[in-house]
Amino acid sequence: MASGQTIGGAHVPLRDQVLAELRRRIVDGDYPPGERLTEERLAEDFGVSRNPVREALRVVEADGLVSLTPRRGAVVAAPDASTLADLFAVRASLETVAARLAAERAGADDVADLRRLLDRAREATDADDLSTVAELNSALHMRVIDITGNRWMRSISQSLYLHVHWVFKRGAAQRAPHSWEEHIRLVDAIAAGDPDAAEAVAREHVDAAAHAAVDTVADPA
Repeated sequence: MASGQTIGGAHVPLRDQVLAELRRRIVDGDYPPGERLTEERLAEDFGVSRNPVREALRVVEADGLVSLTPRRGAVVAAPDASTLADLFAVRASLETVAARLAAERAGADDVADLRRLLDRAREATDADDLSTVAELNSALHMRVIDITGNRWMRSISQSLYLHVHWVFKRGAAQRAPHSWEEHIRLVDAIAAGDPDAAEAVAREHVDAAAHAAVDTVADPA
């Protein structure tokens, strides 16, 4: 949001604006794990009443981004080892299938889009712009899923990549250069129309990301 602008100033339903901004601040680390988020505080932060805040907190609780406890309010969650294991189990299945299908179905325009995302990710990595790197990481994976043309895969991935972004952002400083190189190999395999290679690269990529994420939990500093 622009400086001095309240959420209510945008032409989007207020609840949706509050929800989007709350998710962004949690995922980007503005509200770090363990931080207490009361309705009063968030209403003041966003310049709104407590009602849309209350509704947004229920949604982010369902997302797994906060825990709501009686008399304490909301506390920002932290990905733990169990959560990460579940997340990457789903990623391993989803992304390997998506890579295979994308390699079978990608056209020249699709590959060009992926290359542009890679170029932007390289620039953001070189500039140490970790927020943009995290956004582009998710954007590239979502674009691969779009290429598959599988609407169920797209629907499933919407919630998943909220958490992928969250986890990636926590270890982005160490992970970004490796992730970019792995993405190059993935896009090369898709561009070559090689489903077996694309699937294999996607599996290696998810395995590397999983190990990095576990290391982040073990050593959050």
